[in-house]
Amino acid sequence: MKVALGQMGAGPDKAQNLHRIATLAGKAAATGADLVLFPEAAMVGARPGESLAPSAEPLDGPFVSGLQQLASRHRMAVVAGMFEPAGSDRVYNTVVAVGGDGRLIGAYRKIHLYDAFGQRESDRIKSGDGQTLTFELGGLGIGVMTCYEVRFPEMARRLSDLGADLILLPAAWVRGPLKEMHWDTLARARAIENTVYVAAAGQVSATYAGLSAIYDPMGVAVVSGGESEGVVAGEVTRERIDEVRLTNPSLSLRRPDVYAGWQLVRT
Repeated sequence: MKVALGQMGAGPDKAQNLHRIATLAGKAAATGADLVLFPEAAMVGARPGESLAPSAEPLDGPFVSGLQQLASRHRMAVVAGMFEPAGSDRVYNTVVAVGGDGRLIGAYRKIHLYDAFGQRESDRIKSGDGQTLTFELGGLGIGVMTCYEVRFPEMARRLSDLGADLILLPAAWVRGPLKEMHWDTLARARAIENTVYVAAAGQVSATYAGLSAIYDPMGVAVVSGGESEGVVAGEVTRERIDEVRLTNPSLSLRRPDVYAGWQLVRT
């Protein structure tokens, strides 16, 4: 299966962002991609501290409808980040997946919010309730998590346990000291420890580092994006997953019987 990554920087105008997504989707389709992944918050960008509530849309709003039209036009699955209303002045940080037939496959609301490195995502965003998103495409299981969640191995392991062979990781990774090194290390680690592919598409701007890449189950970069807006594409295969799992059968060597005794009990 061929996976394309649409690296871009979202601005405050939703219509312009959707137009840019459409342009990149066309380039992705030209590579023969079966799926194109866009960044976290691809729908709209906002200044720090600015409320996202006025820009939020339901899943049947114009942004998702636009993605559905693109998916149908190119017969290609489209996955992208958006914001949904969450009541009051907060929103959900949501990733939607649309099939190549234009059908909405599902949506994932980010669970682990970025309250770190001087940021307070929870001031504007409400955490999801823990529901995950997995689906099948091209004979592979696919799971979704978002940006900061690469720091939580429990999230990737849960998706792997649910059958994900490929984890999609839309992101808006803020630049900063050691941050790019953290991203590369953690994204590779999530692929290696679960013997899965990890495909990440990042926002790129003066604030966001880009860092779009596909890592294989050994942590090898299949493709990586540059430092500007654009599309890269690479193959993910069942054969590579099976090959790696013969060499490194770490999933089958787990010891849940032992781990059960490690659970902390607070009294």
